Amino acid sequence: MALLIFANGVLDEVEWIRPYLAQATAVWAADGGSKHLFRLQRLPDRVIGDMDSLEPELQAWLTTHQVPFDQHPVEKDETDLELALLLAAEQPEPEIWLFGLLGGRLDQMLANIFLLTNPALAHKQVQLVTPTERAWLVREQTEIVGQVGDLVSLIPLVGDAHGVSTTGMQWQLLAETLHFGQARGVSNRLTAEKATARVQNGLLLCI
Repeated sequence: MALLIFANGVLDEVEWIRPYLAQATAVWAADGGSKHLFRLQRLPDRVIGDMDSLEPELQAWLTTHQVPFDQHPVEKDETDLELALLLAAEQPEPEIWLFGLLGGRLDQMLANIFLLTNPALAHKQVQLVTPTERAWLVREQTEIVGQVGDLVSLIPLVGDAHGVSTTGMQWQLLAETLHFGQARGVSNRLTAEKATARVQNGLLLCI
């Protein structure tokens, strides 16, 4: 059971998303993220945000089909995606899959990634999905499933990550520290179809 949220980032292609839509229990758009669903001709179940990024054709499509809007003021402290994630944190789905978070503005892209650290999402499995990559936050431990040779990066967020241990990777870590702002955890490789990463203190972004 997964709730899908579309942000207003760059998606050059969208057809690869259809299998994910088939698995969704709900599909939301954060304001302009509706444009990606319009290209797929899949109506969102809800649109969240200040609606300042909706082109007239998109607005008409959503309105004609009576898609519910959770409208917020333009002048607000949160981004549209943040509002959507905070609302998603209250939903029953254990997993949240995010699309369209990257590309375009660097400030928005960085802010979108750091939203994964919001404490309200600590009890959810939140995953950023692109055509070639998946990324999620490791608060304690995680299992990584892929093909032998796949690249895996473990990047510390909001400070150093202490007690980092891994299995199933070419360069193993054993209760070691990955320092914030250093690239040691980038470009490891899977040596098995299932690997693990564990952190005793701190947060890791697994890509």
